[in-house]
Parts: sequence; C-alpha cells; structure tokens
Amino acid sequence: MTPEATPVGREADRASDVVGAVDEIDGRPHLVVADIARDDAWIAMAESAAVAVEDHR
Repeated sequence: MTPEATPVGREADRASDVVGAVDEIDGRPHLVVADIARDDAWIAMAESAAVAVEDHR
C-alpha cells in the first residue's frame, strides 16, 4: 500500500456517485467499488481481503 496516492484520470466531481457491493466474479465473492456516473470507473478485490467497517448511521 502506498501512503501517498496520486489520482489517475480526472478528479471526481459532484456528478460522481460512488457505491460498493459484493458481487460474484469467476465464481468467488468480490467487493466492487464503482462510480456509477462514469464508464469503466470501478475496482474489485476478493471479499476475503476486504476489511469490514462499522455502520455509522
């Protein structure tokens, strides 16, 4: 992990709508995070490698 990250591509704007979900890829569950306001703006990782966060609603 890099502590200082540089954004790739354009910066997100107010039209961004980032969501996360668990989806099946190649028969295994993955955490998928995507900006649904943009094409091809998503990342996925194995669910077993994801870290759970507390619900702060």
